[in-house]
Amino acid sequence: MPIGVGDTRPVGTGPTVGVLALQGAFDLHRCRLESLGVRAPLIRTPHDLEGLDAIVLPGGESTTMSRLLTTSELFDAVKGRLIDGLAVFGTCAGMILCATDVLDGRPDQRGFDLIDITVRRNGYGRQLDSFEADLTVTGLDDPFHAIFIRAPLVERVGSDVEVLAHHDGVPVLVRAGHCTVAAFHPELTDDARLHRLFLESL
Repeated sequence: MPIGVGDTRPVGTGPTVGVLALQGAFDLHRCRLESLGVRAPLIRTPHDLEGLDAIVLPGGESTTMSRLLTTSELFDAVKGRLIDGLAVFGTCAGMILCATDVLDGRPDQRGFDLIDITVRRNGYGRQLDSFEADLTVTGLDDPFHAIFIRAPLVERVGSDVEVLAHHDGVPVLVRAGHCTVAAFHPELTDDARLHRLFLESL
């Protein structure tokens, strides 16, 4: 049975997972995490990174998010924590920020180079090409209903990258070390199982 928003546990009983709150559906990620008993502060300044066990990089517009990370002086601070081993869950634009290779990005776009994958921005098409699909996910007993909105397309995965889910033969949920990334938006459903799966990897 999926864990939904209504299946709440007391907040603060688990790890502290910050949610980058510069753009995108960050508040829905916070809700999913808090439904699992996790303290999920919103991250807007370098000071907010203190005391985190993990961080979520939400969906949004990856080039805008890259620019906001720089202007807020968060980029170098976040990258430093990630290099030191801070666990990260990146969704949609968050996947792009974590990828080692990004196709169709802007020349000045910056990323964290965390996971050995090649992704193409908006690889599934524009907003009108958004779609939903039920995915078989390693570690989950039942399919996960995924929502893809201007999603990145994974064109290559490195040898050390574990593929947790495919759609039409293409990886859409992958993991390597302390980095888990999804091409879709798990926060847009009431199903918190992927957030729980990430927490169990910490």
